[in-house]
Amino acid sequence: MSYKQEFIDFMTEAGVLTFGNFTAKSGRKTPYFVNTGNYKTGKHISKLGDYYARRVADSGERFDALFGPAYKGITLAAATAASLYRNHGVNTPYFFNRKEAKDHGEGGSIIGYTPKDGDRIVIIEDVVTAGTAVRESLELLKALADITVTALFVSVDRMERGTGEKSTLDELRDKFGINVYSIINARDIIDSLPTGDERIAKMEEYLQVYGVL
Repeated sequence: MSYKQEFIDFMTEAGVLTFGNFTAKSGRKTPYFVNTGNYKTGKHISKLGDYYARRVADSGERFDALFGPAYKGITLAAATAASLYRNHGVNTPYFFNRKEAKDHGEGGSIIGYTPKDGDRIVIIEDVVTAGTAVRESLELLKALADITVTALFVSVDRMERGTGEKSTLDELRDKFGINVYSIINARDIIDSLPTGDERIAKMEEYLQVYGVL
């Protein structure tokens, strides 16, 4: 079984990847939905971290720290950092933000590693739709230090158009000059379905309307 098929099976078993009739945040009617909030056990987060860590390691990206945007990115960055150390011998710092700055104790909005000038940072996210959260993260990170965001890692690339004719991930690549990686994309999901499955036609139809070639 391929690495991508294993990940799709994992998402399905966890109830994260489901098929049916859904309305995305964008208002688009979609035949499938990815709800990463359904990762909720120790096994889930451990295996998810392993998949992210493998994608990070395979990318060949060089970086100084992982950043996980609040809220879902927090556990993703922590799990990825743990797996990079456990399975790849890479001991990398990670950090994340609070939605609201703490006004007591150590204060501030950043927890974990403190970025410094010259650092190369990669962002660990779940699924990017409009890219709003990523853009907010880039602004936040640039305000912390003179750092370079080199890459973004997500679990699923839905291969949908963003604000123009390009995909959201391509828009992020072009506008901010960062590399973008996904564990799987919408085409991988289609290819994983049995020949003749009615879900294939529905997903193909959706991509014809909202997808990018």
